[in-house]
Amino acid sequence: MSALAHYLEDEGIPTVAISLIRPQTENTEPPRALWVPFELGRPFGPPSNSAFQKRVILAALQLLERKSGPVIIEDFPDDDPREQPDPAWHPPQVRAAAADGSAEAIAAQLEREIQLLRGAHDRWLAQHGRTTVGLSELSMVDCGRYVADWVRGIAPSSLRDGFSPILMLRFAVDDLKAYYLEASAAGAAKPSSRQLGDWFWNGTAAGAAIIALRAMGLSSEDERLKTVLGNFMVPGVRVAMMS
Repeated sequence: MSALAHYLEDEGIPTVAISLIRPQTENTEPPRALWVPFELGRPFGPPSNSAFQKRVILAALQLLERKSGPVIIEDFPDDDPREQPDPAWHPPQVRAAAADGSAEAIAAQLEREIQLLRGAHDRWLAQHGRTTVGLSELSMVDCGRYVADWVRGIAPSSLRDGFSPILMLRFAVDDLKAYYLEASAAGAAKPSSRQLGDWFWNGTAAGAAIIALRAMGLSSEDERLKTVLGNFMVPGVRVAMMS
């Protein structure tokens, strides 16, 4: 978006970018940008906090009044208020049996976990009346089975016409993440994104399965598989933690 801003400005359209990765913004040098210290995917801060989000938007728009330049990069002064852990939050208990670390054990545990989380996800739906699950258009049982088969090394065919198997896998993984994180946030507690991420990536078979898929992609001779599984499955911050 920072690069696109140059083209829009050339046409006389003023722009302000919201930056989540400051070094990248510094390299592209947009006319105006507000860097925010939030998690990727949350450029305006925590969900369901309209007052805080309004502050971020106003801080960005106020850069349009600045006369300096040609490059303005300002830092938003406050952290995400939801980054503080909530001691009242307790993650769902999903590991009915410890996986031994093998592909088969992780895949089988993943299929069991999806069933264990059904009640928690139903509570999320009752609370919020919406879900971000659905990109794959598969049931969660089918979604889990599809991902589990990839972990087992089966590489199944796509379950939707017009979608390649690797794209279908990416959609299924996105649905898995959404299902787990929504289920884990059901209830009155307000877990931080770090709490949710630590639980998902370190405490579930779903997290272990996706990490295994990344490793599978990185070792593959198929460049498309290597690109998608290696770069788009596990967030960069989690990759750094694993190093």
